[in-house]
Amino acid sequence: MRAGRLRSGALLGLVLAVALVAAGCGEKSDTGGGSTATTAAAPAVDEALAAKVPADVKADGKILIGVDATYSPNEFLDTDGKTVVGWDVDLFNAVAAKLGLKTEWQPSKFADIIPGLQSGKYETGVSSFTINDQRKQQVNMVSYYNAGTQWGTKKGNPTGIQPDDACGKKVAVQTATVQDTDDLSSKRQQACKSAGKPAITIDRYQDQGQATAAVVSGKDDAMLADSPVVAYAVKQTNGQLELLGDIYEAAPYGYVIKKDQTEFAQAVADAVKALITDGTYKTILEKWGVQGGAIDNPAVNP
Repeated sequence: MRAGRLRSGALLGLVLAVALVAAGCGEKSDTGGGSTATTAAAPAVDEALAAKVPADVKADGKILIGVDATYSPNEFLDTDGKTVVGWDVDLFNAVAAKLGLKTEWQPSKFADIIPGLQSGKYETGVSSFTINDQRKQQVNMVSYYNAGTQWGTKKGNPTGIQPDDACGKKVAVQTATVQDTDDLSSKRQQACKSAGKPAITIDRYQDQGQATAAVVSGKDDAMLADSPVVAYAVKQTNGQLELLGDIYEAAPYGYVIKKDQTEFAQAVADAVKALITDGTYKTILEKWGVQGGAIDNPAVNP
């Protein structure tokens, strides 16, 4: 499942405003809520890989991508409130260019992306999806990055919360992420119950920016999300937050491809390999300061 998310654009503005005081679905087109983009210096097309792109995807020369654009620095809205940016965006733009495609990014709720892909509303999903067995039963997943879970709290940790002792505390999380459904709701909540301690109050937010704002304001004691997201939140809130504990349970992110498009999924994996080989992959990750999660062996359904 997905590891975590901080939102930008208007929602990031909300987070920063709080910090200063206290501290969709769409059809394939060139208009509407989506943004069409390619990397500044698009990699050369690999014709052999491009030949493996399904005919209905390459018919108009672009690929429609479902994305939850609220997860800085991975994928979020630029200051215009419309253009989807982030290192995840830059990297897949390069992957698409390798396949001879332009990209159209269509913002959506995170939980709606895989159903949207299955119904044909999207042609892929790129949104910091952690690869797990449940998702691999629904779709093909192509690994391209490793991320773990990280906790964050207000500077100085005023409530004394700890990842291994969160019973009775209030914790913010983005709904439907692995931190919500697996880590908090299952493992940690059960541990509190078994120990006879008060339950964790799990405050679920549709948007990671809202979760971050809740911690900055003191409404919640802590949050947990993907490691690059929490680190970026600390930076963007000008030190109103701090990291808590170590990164744990690192797992690969995966591009989401339809279950019956295994050849296409392999072409995407091979495109990532080509970008690793020519140095484009490293350049993009270093630009955003997230090179610590780099991999060298992208694969289909690892």
